[in-house]
Amino acid sequence: MPTAGTASRSFFATFRSPNRISHQRWVVCGFLFAATVIAYVDRGVIAYLEKFLESIIPGLNSIKYGYILAAFQAAYAIGMVVAGGLTDKLGTRKAFAIAIALWSVAAMLPGASFSVLSFGIAMFLLGIGEAANFPACIKTVAEWFPKRERALATGIFNSGANIGNIVVPLVVPFLVAIVGWRGAFVVTGFLGMVWLAAWLLYYRHPENHPSVSQAELELILSDPIERLAKVPWSRVLPLKETWAFALAKFLTDPIWWFYLFWLPRYLQSTFGLSLEQNRLPLVMVYVISTVGSIGGGWISSALLSRGKSLNVSRKVALLVCALCVAPVFVAPYLHSLWLVVGVVGLAAAAHQGWSANLFTLPSDLFPKAAVASVTGIGGMAGACGGFLLQLATGYIVGLTHSYVPLFAIACLAYLVALLIVHGISPKLAPARIE
Repeated sequence: MPTAGTASRSFFATFRSPNRISHQRWVVCGFLFAATVIAYVDRGVIAYLEKFLESIIPGLNSIKYGYILAAFQAAYAIGMVVAGGLTDKLGTRKAFAIAIALWSVAAMLPGASFSVLSFGIAMFLLGIGEAANFPACIKTVAEWFPKRERALATGIFNSGANIGNIVVPLVVPFLVAIVGWRGAFVVTGFLGMVWLAAWLLYYRHPENHPSVSQAELELILSDPIERLAKVPWSRVLPLKETWAFALAKFLTDPIWWFYLFWLPRYLQSTFGLSLEQNRLPLVMVYVISTVGSIGGGWISSALLSRGKSLNVSRKVALLVCALCVAPVFVAPYLHSLWLVVGVVGLAAAAHQGWSANLFTLPSDLFPKAAVASVTGIGGMAGACGGFLLQLATGYIVGLTHSYVPLFAIACLAYLVALLIVHGISPKLAPARIE
């Protein structure tokens, strides 16, 4: 007897021409890219305005700023506890819609804030909402792309982080001049509502999407059939593959958060830049980093297409990225603004390439039904690491006025993480879920 899912696939199949080749999976990837851009714009506004806000918000300094960021990271960790499982349970369409609605409202709240505490509450709520972005994106990629295209698709949507970071210094000074700093938070937060409307109108599962051709659907479903039963956390948390991913996220995610939230302040304080003068250096850092996200995904995809094993392809790409991060150690010893921009830009690019490959590991090692949950566990670990580093950074900068220990941590974190991944999972074999 045909199931409801079979009947649905048969119905939509009547609209597909076997001779027409569609590319709807890349349209979906474009939605994921746009959502990631919006997420990074929303979280980046406060980083760009922090030095400016110190003269407006009573008591705001580097230590209090560290507390605000720690609130965001703590919420991000809490959100990750439920975001992955909720995405697996509700499906990507509903889960993404709920998440972006929440974080868009939260992104507007700093526009009504008058104290460090109210900023901290707003950032906490933003972290809860944005925690779902990457689990939902990774699960969507797993549903819409065959394994050989996932690293590239992940690299493309992940590059939205760089574009979001580019948009912030280009747009925020203009918004501050036109609608004030409070209006800047409101306008950027509203972008998510626009995305939400388009997402709900367009998105369907590939098997139920009338614009997906039969040829594209066959490509999407070309990997071996997996069982689609739900996989609870209790069955994936004890697995060594989960811990390999989670520990790598714990060590390396905080470095990206350090660049995102502290680089604007570092450049302004070190080189005496104004809000306007800080625009171009930040844009250049993230322009450089955009290349890394797509390039890192391309490396492993290219190796796979040449017949290399999944294990070799992913780890070679991760190693290349880890080595490209290493020169960032010299950043605090450089006295040229543009040399610092070049070194940090290379490190940020390498991080994005690293992230594109690391994010593919859950879909490489786990069935689709468990991908969002494993991604959520890893994201929670990364947010916990970020929470600790944000607090430490606030005190290190506030008490010593030195960034040397922080750049040293950034230099070593990726190589240590790769050694851990290789030690725990030397062959990157699929996890055995009993």
